[in-house]
Amino acid sequence: MQTLEELFREMKHLVEAAGEQQLHLRAFGGLAVLAHSQTNPKLFQREAPDLDFLAPKTDRQKLEPFFRQMGYSPDKHFNLLNGMRRQIYYYDPSPSLHVDILIGDFEMCHKLPLDGRLELDPLTIPLADLLLTKAQVVQLNHKDALDILSLLLNNEVGDEGQGQIGLTRIASLCAQDWGLYKTVTLNIQRIEELLSGSQLPLTLDEQRLLLQRLSQIKTAIEETPKTLAWQMRAKVGTRVRWYIEVEEVHQ
Repeated sequence: MQTLEELFREMKHLVEAAGEQQLHLRAFGGLAVLAHSQTNPKLFQREAPDLDFLAPKTDRQKLEPFFRQMGYSPDKHFNLLNGMRRQIYYYDPSPSLHVDILIGDFEMCHKLPLDGRLELDPLTIPLADLLLTKAQVVQLNHKDALDILSLLLNNEVGDEGQGQIGLTRIASLCAQDWGLYKTVTLNIQRIEELLSGSQLPLTLDEQRLLLQRLSQIKTAIEETPKTLAWQMRAKVGTRVRWYIEVEEVHQ
């Protein structure tokens, strides 16, 4: 079993090696959250997160030769069935170490378009999208909530061009997709309720800072004009399922 430090080094190594071969590989998931929580990682609670990556559709054919070169073997059955959208590779000496790669857009409970955005950060998907990969989880668990709080504790919200969590990006996506808006705003409320408790290792100032940053996101989402498609879907509301049901991958 690899340590957290070993997995973090492997994530960086794979992204850098891929870049040398003109393969745009960017991390998401727990290790990506950790990469952006270095100043104050106390809310990051994970023993052995997976290696999760996203690659553009144009680089799909490069994945298998690259990972074979790096010492990984493909999950042939899974990749045959799902390889256009998702691929899995195992490290040969240690099958417990595997990488899970989404191809093209991020799509779980909701779809996050990432075309043209993988060059904004040298290691991970952009901060706003990374936060949304957690905030779009319909059945938000404690780990996902802590990941969101860890990102917000360590990063300002505002201008994406200044290395902050991009408010415009979050608000724009939520203004186009009522389903994403519904899930994200529900999860903001859940996280605010979590902060109101006393079980998290936070100072009063940290609690206030997190509530302030959540409020900034909420305000940006509500104040951004909504599309006609959003307004029409809003009229239907929760009478119709507004999210994608995610199937578990059995390994």
